[in-house]
Amino acid sequence: MTTTGHGPTTHLEQVEAPGSMLTHAAAKSLAVLRVSTGFVFLWAFFDKTFGWGYATPAAKAWINGGSPTKGFLSSVEVGPFQSFFHSIAGDTWTNWAFMLGLLGIGVALTAGIGLRIAAGALALMMAMMWAAEWPLASGSSNPVTDYHFIYAVVGVVLALTYAGHTWGLGRRWASLPLVQKNRWLI
Repeated sequence: MTTTGHGPTTHLEQVEAPGSMLTHAAAKSLAVLRVSTGFVFLWAFFDKTFGWGYATPAAKAWINGGSPTKGFLSSVEVGPFQSFFHSIAGDTWTNWAFMLGLLGIGVALTAGIGLRIAAGALALMMAMMWAAEWPLASGSSNPVTDYHFIYAVVGVVLALTYAGHTWGLGRRWASLPLVQKNRWLI
């Protein structure tokens, strides 16, 4: 990766990659991917919260007493975790964990901060949703590499490439004393 600035966080952009460099065009492409992916999660949060009528009708919005997890988890039809997902469908803690996950992942990716934590949360959320849909059952179009896996990989790639430094607050975030002392917050 090329160094594009000077200061306490410049070393964060120096990455050993045998025979390759992250070009400015690649950094901008990763920024577009980061913001776009963040928007997917922010949109899901706001649509489920306010019922904008895309995936969630207003009558089933979270602010109108609807449950963001009950419909999806109650409809789990296959897999070894079916009874577990049915048992937590619509629980208050499940709704809050899911919605805070959507919001946190969306804000972190869009702003370009806390990408390591966001990548971990994203991978965990996608693994849980993959298990709920259980694509290993017959009739699946692809039992391994589906959108859950792709989103998880995108999160990891964005964190590992410091994608928040381009068109985001990642560089400023990484220079904070708390983040400098706790690199896992990058």
